[in-house]
Amino acid sequence: MQNSYTFQMSEAEQEMVTAELSKTKYKSAVVPHTLMAASIDSCRINLYKSGKLLVQGKGAKDWVEFILEPNILKRVVIGYDEELDPQAFQPHMGIDESGKGDYFGPLVIASAYTNAERVQKLREIGVQDSKRIRSDRKILALAKEIRNILNDEFALITIGPAAYNRMYEKIGNVNKMLAWGHARAIENLLDKVPDCPRALSDKFGPSNQIKSALMEKGAKIELEQKTKAESDPAVAAASILARAGFVMALKQLEKKQDHILPKGASDLVQKAAQQLIEKKSPSILMETAKCHFKTTDKVLSPLGYSRADISITE
Repeated sequence: MQNSYTFQMSEAEQEMVTAELSKTKYKSAVVPHTLMAASIDSCRINLYKSGKLLVQGKGAKDWVEFILEPNILKRVVIGYDEELDPQAFQPHMGIDESGKGDYFGPLVIASAYTNAERVQKLREIGVQDSKRIRSDRKILALAKEIRNILNDEFALITIGPAAYNRMYEKIGNVNKMLAWGHARAIENLLDKVPDCPRALSDKFGPSNQIKSALMEKGAKIELEQKTKAESDPAVAAASILARAGFVMALKQLEKKQDHILPKGASDLVQKAAQQLIEKKSPSILMETAKCHFKTTDKVLSPLGYSRADISITE
């Protein structure tokens, strides 16, 4: 039985954990770098200043299932018992992407190979879907730990803005581009783990799109797409690796352009794009942004430009 669990707490969840551990039934403890530490019934609970919650001991599973999940998290987080989902513990790779909804920066696709031993280690460090982790610092730190656990058995495909725009002009469909990127991530990881039997990703389009994009190496692998695939530890690991790759690439792009490039596609992003154009020219969007976004029109029109000025058509 697993005796150690790690979770990343939001600020609201940290407050609820603090309130829980303040109850008289817990024995308080002094642990470096913690906001609060306590123990109860063969279970030690440490809430660190970073927001990490570490639950250890023979009673850890019971505390998570009967206190943490129903009263604080309001969701099931340790449901990956081998009896409930044996496939999660079987050797397979997960694939996920980052940057699809971000106007600035690249599209990054990652693949990660896991087995039973690695799944346990990934759970212990609190691996979850990257979309639930808001801090870049935490994403980068988790990605470093994941890379150590995977022992180089992962792959990263980065499609920079210029290449992305050329590709979109040619293909004209984001799902087809995703399928191509997923297929390359699968093929590249198969170079390292040729016997990997199965590949799992989130469902984003017809399942045959990835299959048709695979080459000879990937022709025999079992492909599976399902909604909310990020609940699978291999896909969750790939999700974090992809987001970390996106974050690092965006930072490099900001440094190259000497300009802040916000994430997403908000009004703040539009303003940053307009300021960048004013510093340089409309064509700079080709090198920094995903120009097929409707955001492009909202950026160009107030400045008196059109898509013709960046050589991109809808």
